[in-house]
Amino acid sequence: MTSPSYAVRVAEEGADREACFAVRREVFVVEQGVPEEIEYDAYDAVAVHVLAVREDGVPLGAGRLLYGEAAASKVDGDLTVGSLGRLAVAKAARGLGVGAALVRAIEDAARARGLRAVDLHAQTQALGFYERLGYEAYGPEFPDAGIPHRAMRRAVQPRAPKRR
Repeated sequence: MTSPSYAVRVAEEGADREACFAVRREVFVVEQGVPEEIEYDAYDAVAVHVLAVREDGVPLGAGRLLYGEAAASKVDGDLTVGSLGRLAVAKAARGLGVGAALVRAIEDAARARGLRAVDLHAQTQALGFYERLGYEAYGPEFPDAGIPHRAMRRAVQPRAPKRR
């Protein structure tokens, strides 16, 4: 069975952002029971959103990057660290590499903004996924929306300038 091809892009258009929110609703609100009023927040207006979309236009996954002042409270005030969050992959797209592609796109967005690391709060059941992508857990387990989480971080190296 061949997997459908997909693309990952920054969600700059309104329709792309709505697709991001729809995937998040499907995964977090419907599937995991996170209250809708805490799933969407003021950070959505300032975040860099990324979207994975199948070649026929069906949204497969989404995530977001907070940076600068928007991320400060999540990264102990370190403005050189971004905050990856709201990573969601539709049930039908799991196992296709969509989650990893979204994480890499968020890391690319962090590099483009001059950040040196990306932090995230991973559901404990997803620790292995993030560890395979180079993230390291730190600190104690804590609840978020009633789900156990751990903080994780990965350094992101700036891209080397292209030689002429």
